[in-house]
Amino acid sequence: MSLLSIGKSGLFAAQAALSTTGHNITNANVAGYSRQGVVQSTSTAMGGTNGYIGTGTQIAQVKRYSDDFLNAQVRTAQSATSGLEAYQAQVSQVDNLLADTTSGLSPALQDFFSAVQNLTGDSAGVPSRAAMLSSAETLASRFQSMNGRLEEIRKGVNTQISSSVDSINSYASQIASLNDQIGKLSSSDSLNLPNDLLDQRDQLIMDLNKQVKATVVAGDNNSLTVSIGSGQPLVVGSQSFQLAATGSPTDQTRVTVGYVTNNKVTPIADNALTGGELGGALEFRTKSLDTAQNAMGRIAIGLAQTLNDQHHLGLDANGNPGGDFFSVAPADVTKNVNNNITSTTAITATVSDATQLTTSDYKVDFDGANYNVTRLSDNKKTVISPFPQTTPQTIDGLDFAVSGKADAGDNFLVRPTINGAANFKVALTDQSQIAAATPIATSVPLTNTGTAKISAGTVDKNYLAAPLTSAVNVSYDGGTKSLSGFPAGQSVSVTTTGGVTTAYAAGTAVPFSDGASYTVGGMSFTLSGVPGNGDTYTIAPNSGTGDTRNAGLIGQLQSKKILDNGSASYQSAYARLVSDVGNKTREVQANADAGAAQLAQAQTAANNVSGVNLDEEAANLLKYQQAYQAAGKVMQIADTLFDTLLSIGH
Repeated sequence: MSLLSIGKSGLFAAQAALSTTGHNITNANVAGYSRQGVVQSTSTAMGGTNGYIGTGTQIAQVKRYSDDFLNAQVRTAQSATSGLEAYQAQVSQVDNLLADTTSGLSPALQDFFSAVQNLTGDSAGVPSRAAMLSSAETLASRFQSMNGRLEEIRKGVNTQISSSVDSINSYASQIASLNDQIGKLSSSDSLNLPNDLLDQRDQLIMDLNKQVKATVVAGDNNSLTVSIGSGQPLVVGSQSFQLAATGSPTDQTRVTVGYVTNNKVTPIADNALTGGELGGALEFRTKSLDTAQNAMGRIAIGLAQTLNDQHHLGLDANGNPGGDFFSVAPADVTKNVNNNITSTTAITATVSDATQLTTSDYKVDFDGANYNVTRLSDNKKTVISPFPQTTPQTIDGLDFAVSGKADAGDNFLVRPTINGAANFKVALTDQSQIAAATPIATSVPLTNTGTAKISAGTVDKNYLAAPLTSAVNVSYDGGTKSLSGFPAGQSVSVTTTGGVTTAYAAGTAVPFSDGASYTVGGMSFTLSGVPGNGDTYTIAPNSGTGDTRNAGLIGQLQSKKILDNGSASYQSAYARLVSDVGNKTREVQANADAGAAQLAQAQTAANNVSGVNLDEEAANLLKYQQAYQAAGKVMQIADTLFDTLLSIGH
């Protein structure tokens, strides 16, 4: 080959290197761009027995500097960090809502029970009744407003899920299109590839991991196969698959993610989609939002039911038995939209014991032989037995009543507490309906000769079955040292100061014991002292005015351990909720900070390979400029030699 051709090949190589360097410099700030470099190789030499003479150079490859292993680490870190940041942004809203010392639930609870105590000290006067009813309305409004804010957050999560699904579908289509273009433009030896398209594809996959964790595997013809969740393919070669944001089969207001195949949407379990904004939103909703709303609902239902139970045991200002003070929200029961249309199953779940309630939701399904109730928090399964039912079956304080027929696989979602705060309302319409008084009153006639006294007396729920209609006089017989005159036909239970309880059948003599407590027909009182022969002790219906004993018992509920199987009061249960959410918020924040640091480290390691160093590229410009000039000089010398040869011929 002539010297001119050798110089020409060097000139072209230097020109390509200059162009590539300029391309690096101008794209240094483009997201996802990887540094490129020209790889040269020598052309085939010519010669024989006297040696081989080089014929110049050629461009073997325009190499893209990118490390697949480091890129995978960046994608993993990006997915985790985006998920934690999405979770943190949402859970901090819940944390701020619950922990607010002004607009949170704690001050409203405290104000309500303070009003109850004021009513007790004011002998249930009209002003204190009005104040108690007003504070009850405030408490109900606080429950409702806080639940409304949680519902707004829930709607925001639905919107974020839908937005993420749209973004994922867009990225999948673009990645599939680039797979197709790269396959068509790639050489058979996989050395000469469309580097800029590879960068665009890698950046799209990185953006995809900001939405959801994606697994990437190399495919045929330089394509990449992308899958998500539990292995659902999102991109295979030039074909992309779509996700759909759809209502949950058991709750159409709850947006979930489905996988679209043959125009059919198959739901993907929330816990299968991890990482990214989508995974973070789904995890937040399941682990924090649902739990917080259920926990608040449980407090509302527990407060309403237990306070109602005590209120029923009192008399209002008009002498009427106390009614419901607060409304108790019913359990929310929804059927799966995919249940067989022939199913006639009807399910109700009624709160019978608020102290046993959990914060979990439940699934009721029919397996072809039995109905099963599964507590979703720990998947504990309970079989409805017997079936058909004669009475509802109680599970975790809920009375499950199931009737009708179903096909195997039919299922229902039961959410006992989700609407507890939303439906917490004051049931009373007038302040005079506050049942502050106890329905019985005791007295000791002045004619008694002994020193024995009778306590004020209390009632329990058994009293409601047969309320006292007239006075009862319990008499003491000094000869037998026993009591008589209890309500006819009712047994008497005696508990001594030593804690020993003995039951006596109706009509039998009941021994007197100093300081003992006597219970009959749901009424309890204590006799202490030394009675005289023939002394009587009167238990009579109360008028309901000037008496605040029942209000005092209502006030005692504030500190009574009622919820969580008797381990938490209303206030401590709420404090535990605030603590749990606060701890989760701090945990997610710490993990997000650590994730951001790991992401920065992974990006630095990847950029050390693929990033453009402008100082280095500036030096390369000078180097390739000199190479260009040198190759030009070779061509100039070749031209001079050629002219010399021509002049010799003349």
